[in-house]
Amino acid sequence: MDYALLIIQLISGALGGNVAGALLKNQSLGTFGNAIAGIVGGGIGGQLLELAFPTTAGSLDQTSIITQILGCGFSGGLLMAIVGAARNATAK
Repeated sequence: MDYALLIIQLISGALGGNVAGALLKNQSLGTFGNAIAGIVGGGIGGQLLELAFPTTAGSLDQTSIITQILGCGFSGGLLMAIVGAARNATAK
């Protein structure tokens, strides 16, 4: 595991979680909660991305970095939305 890819995964997941929190105001967990959910989602999404495409995900070429940023940002936002929806469902 390359630490540079892990850092890219975690940062893009946190950004994806905060972007999703800004777009989905009723499911937002707050800035810190969005970032934590995004970090976890970005890490999980990045590992799944590396399993699905092992030839490109392990290198630091431009295509794999962009793929990691987009994939981990999306998975971070997705996990934040799922956690926010679950929190809203249990609060009712």
